[in-house]
Amino acid sequence: PAVSVAYLQELTNPDGGTVKTNYGTVAAALHLKTVPDGLLNHTAGFDHGAGVFRILDVWESRAQGEKFINERLNPVLEKVMAAAENPRALEPPSRESWYELHDSMAG
Repeated sequence: PAVSVAYLQELTNPDGGTVKTNYGTVAAALHLKTVPDGLLNHTAGFDHGAGVFRILDVWESRAQGEKFINERLNPVLEKVMAAAENPRALEPPSRESWYELHDSMAG
């Protein structure tokens, strides 16, 4: 069987509000009516202890995740950044990584 992959992003969260607002703006601009092809799970939330807003996605394959990022997410990010009053508030993730999952369980 194919091995699922995780995609992790962490955004530095000095005040919390800016990251949450930007996440909401991007999510709304994506206009997702259905789950993207290959996405098994999407999570996003604050890790206050680490001082980050963490996004963790599980994809059937890295190729499917990268296709979504390149074809859907990045164009939306570019538009949101161009329209932002403070583009520095939309800094790239402080951490970003892909890794194969050894195990996964869903309920």
